[in-house]
This record gives sequence, structure tokens and C-alpha cells, in this order.
Amino acid sequence: MAGSLKPYYIGLGVIALAGATLIYAARSRGGDVTAVDVPPLAPGGAVFEGHVIGGDSAPVTIIEYADFECPACAQFAILTGPDIKQRLVATGQVRWIFRDLPLSMHRNTMSAHHAAQCAGEQGRFWEMHDQIFFNHGRWVPERRPERALRDLAHAILVDRGRYDECMSSNRYMPRLQQLQADAAARGISSTPTFEIGGQRVSGALHYDELKRLVDRAAAAR
Repeated sequence: MAGSLKPYYIGLGVIALAGATLIYAARSRGGDVTAVDVPPLAPGGAVFEGHVIGGDSAPVTIIEYADFECPACAQFAILTGPDIKQRLVATGQVRWIFRDLPLSMHRNTMSAHHAAQCAGEQGRFWEMHDQIFFNHGRWVPERRPERALRDLAHAILVDRGRYDECMSSNRYMPRLQQLQADAAARGISSTPTFEIGGQRVSGALHYDELKRLVDRAAAAR
């Protein structure tokens, strides 16, 4: 019995080591910070602003450009996202805008972004955002990810009929394509990318580095 379990425990050790390595790398790697003249978002609703958390009175607005299939975006959402929501958004320091940027190099990302839009139609965007990032292994490797994404949507209690109709209609594809074009026009081609005040930052930031940039942007006002 003990002999038969040995490969199992070896496998667990390998998984744990790999996870620890990823977490260490994500926490220790900083972003590439560039001071740029950041243009405002398209006026008049020409392009969907993005999904927003935080009040309009927050002194600093951060725009995140992310791809749901991007591993660095998933690491950022898992490791840094909870701190951002609790310590920056909930305290009124930051208004956070998530802008979809599905990259053409990723096979399944457009399906995931459309699934999030359909969940957002029912007021569940952020819940689906978390489900998609926290369950990368369930849908990213799939040849057809729709079933796995549907299961994730059902886990957050969306209305199944409305969700299925939304997905089959592809009605948010024009929005996603507009967001892709807008990001390209702004010179953004990689994820995650953040716009914080007058600075553009590429890469999965750890919380302390993000907080320094927020403080700097607030002081510059």
C-alpha cells in the first residue's frame, strides 16, 4: 500500500514546488514603468469604458488591460487582486477599470471574454472574472472551452437560459473588437498593462509596487 502511494506523494511535491516557484516569481518581479502622455478614454461612449469598481470620487483611477488566457494576468488577479479590492478600492483610494484585451495569440481567450460579458449582463462580471482566472486549468487547455466556461457561469448562479442565449448570439463580439482596436490605437499590445495617472506600466505588479505608484499619482494631483 505504502509503495503504491509513493508516486502520488512525489506528484504532490512537484505540484507544490511548481506553485511555490510561480508565486515567488510573480511576487518578486516588478513591472516595466514608462512615463507617457496617456490619452483619455474615447469620449461619448464610443468605446465601452470597461467594468468598474470603486467610486467616482477616488483620487486615482487605474485602467487594467488584461487577457483572460494570459498567465501573468491570472497571477496578478489571484495574488494581488484581493489586496487591491480590500486595501485600495474599498478604502476609496482607487477607482479600478478592467478593459478586455483578448490577444490573438490565445486560442480560447475570446470565448472567455465573451462569457464574462454575458455574465456581466446579469450583474455578475466580477464574479465571472474571478472564476475564469482562478480556474485557468479547467478551460484554457480545452479545444472547445464553452462547456467549461458554462459550468463556471452556473457556479455563480447566472440565469442559464439568458447566459446560453447571450453566448450563442455573440452579441458582445463587436464590443470586444472595439476594445482590441482602441488598445492598439493607444499603443498597448501586451497584458497585463496598467495606466496609472501619467504612467503606463507593463507586467504583473506586486501590491507594494502598485501602492507606490498610486501614492505617487495621488500626490501629483
